[in-house]
Amino acid sequence: MCRNIRQLHNFDPPATPEEVHASALQYVRKISGSTKPSQANQAAFDDAVEQVARVTQELLDRLVTSAPPKDREVEAAKAKARAAARYAA
Repeated sequence: MCRNIRQLHNFDPPATPEEVHASALQYVRKISGSTKPSQANQAAFDDAVEQVARVTQELLDRLVTSAPPKDREVEAAKAKARAAARYAA
């Protein structure tokens, strides 16, 4: 899976439409193998991004959990600590 796609479910505050779109864009880029499609494929690429973003938002809206929402700042700090340990010389 693409490392740039982040978990969007169960955060406080909830994922923004921009975050959902960015994840959809990364997903479509990954599966298409193209970061910038040709003019001939641009419409199909853009349509795929919009469809994936729409379905992703629908999924996030319907998911339920009994776990408390995660704090974005705490999760970011954990990720930085993991990266520091992983890439320490």
